Amino acid sequence: MAAADEHHEEASPLLPPPADEKLPPAQDPVKGCADGVPVVMGEPVVAPAGAAPRESWDSGILSCLGRNDEFFSSDLEVCLLGSVAPCVLYGSNVERLAAAPGTFANSCLPYTGLYMLGNSLFGWNCLAPWFSHPTRTAIRRRYNLEARFLSFCIGSFEAFTRQCGCCGGLAEDEERREHLEVACDLATHYFCHPCALCQEGRELRRRVPHPGLYGRSVIVMMPPTEQTMGRAM
Repeated sequence: MAAADEHHEEASPLLPPPADEKLPPAQDPVKGCADGVPVVMGEPVVAPAGAAPRESWDSGILSCLGRNDEFFSSDLEVCLLGSVAPCVLYGSNVERLAAAPGTFANSCLPYTGLYMLGNSLFGWNCLAPWFSHPTRTAIRRRYNLEARFLSFCIGSFEAFTRQCGCCGGLAEDEERREHLEVACDLATHYFCHPCALCQEGRELRRRVPHPGLYGRSVIVMMPPTEQTMGRAM
């Protein structure tokens, strides 16, 4: 009986284990996958920033006439506006990007003033690109697009760093890389301004509907029904 009590005392889970008894090895947290995201103990692990590859623009910077698809007429309109009235095209791009009516005038009027001032003082449009290039940066960040500086010459930033071999540190440092890509956006607007506006217009028209279409009521006119006159009794 005493031996049974001693065995029961040693097997009690409330007592600390003997010194000579080895503890079982600690098990790793349960790992799994939910919707393609790694999960540890029920909490998703945040993927490292910049893991998603950059996408290419829908059209090249020199594809002024666009492509022969359902947006062909829209591409021709963008090309015409970029050549004749870039202020209107810029205001339309900002209005689509903001997805709110009323932003057209707030963007078009300052652009028009800088456009006229640059052409009056310096003979060419050298001031408006400083005002309009943040729109290209916003489009690139929203849709995770690659930064292109004179893409017809050096291609994407990743391809340029591989060929050059002198900017590898910038490609790995996200903050420094973003600063360089913003500078590329400015250079694209400064040296290829009409083409940059047209490329942004084609990209936005394929991705975002015009904000004026949101909430627009449609009035349907129904023809009057045929009426017959009855004779009173």
